[in-house]
Amino acid sequence: MNKKGIEDYLIYDQAQGCYVMDPEQKVRDEVEKNHWKYVLRTMLRDWRLYLMLIPMIFIFFCWRYLPMYELLGSFKVNLTATNKVAEQHFVGFNNFHTLMFGTYKEDFWRAFRNTFVLSAYGLMFGFPVPILLALFFNEIKSNAYRSILQVFTYLPKFISTVIITTLVWMLLSGRGNMPGATPGVVAKLLLNLGLITDSIAEQGVMYQAQYFRAVYIIQGIWEGAGYGSIVYFAAVIAINPTNYEAAQMDGAGKMQQLRYVVLPAMLSTIVIMLIVRIGALLSIGYETVLLLRHTNTYTTAQVISTFAIDLKGTANVNLATVPEMVNNITSMLLVIGANRISRKVTETSLY
Repeated sequence: MNKKGIEDYLIYDQAQGCYVMDPEQKVRDEVEKNHWKYVLRTMLRDWRLYLMLIPMIFIFFCWRYLPMYELLGSFKVNLTATNKVAEQHFVGFNNFHTLMFGTYKEDFWRAFRNTFVLSAYGLMFGFPVPILLALFFNEIKSNAYRSILQVFTYLPKFISTVIITTLVWMLLSGRGNMPGATPGVVAKLLLNLGLITDSIAEQGVMYQAQYFRAVYIIQGIWEGAGYGSIVYFAAVIAINPTNYEAAQMDGAGKMQQLRYVVLPAMLSTIVIMLIVRIGALLSIGYETVLLLRHTNTYTTAQVISTFAIDLKGTANVNLATVPEMVNNITSMLLVIGANRISRKVTETSLY
């Protein structure tokens, strides 16, 4: 390897008869020299924005980063010492083996399967709905009428999960043992349409394991579709109106404008949101499942998050961290895989 000489860093000035620094290199050196001064100046100028950032940093630190330390419990086991103080000993992957191939293997793989199936159904049926809503909103010419419809579709997102699930239980409730009682409105409709039998209407749809997945997916769409359409609607209204005019001059109808103008403009947003959704494929919130499930529906309602909560109830806290660890690792691999595929296919990616 040849040693670098002065010619590799400086240029020879014929007029001055000596080596001088390249003007562009001078600018780069000056920028690097004053980089932190510029950063400090910017922070002082926009101090209000950084002040508002502090609560979010605090939340992420306390509820996102600190809990990561608890994941180390997946590789430890509690042992009670002679002084009655619990000590943790490193046991490697013994907890993973116990959960996945040992005592709890049937419960774990059932919860894993239910989590994947619920998420896959949610992605298949729930992901296109906000996109379709955004397209429908774009076709409404009256701003007042569109605003009213958007408020009604956004509203379920701002209602407590407890209230939402209580409404679902009421709408799908059965007659029970109360004389003269009638099923819930939706249960009665399903009975009249012949989609459920009278015995199911008698007991209640929410007590049937075969209907839990459909109920969970439909509730998720109703609750989040309107709020999720905001991102796609923002991408639609950002389209330059001249693109529509050019398409109309070329003889394109509504469907042709949708295909060649609207969808290409939304593609990058759709891809990014799809990658994020795939990353959260196994992340099902336990709140809704806990409020909707019943002992009769455990075969289809038990997911990883609720399974971990049940394990914590057995006082085996270290073992309860294993399902979440498996879930997090799987989600990370899904994000990396989806991002690489998207980068190769559409040249759009998260990073």
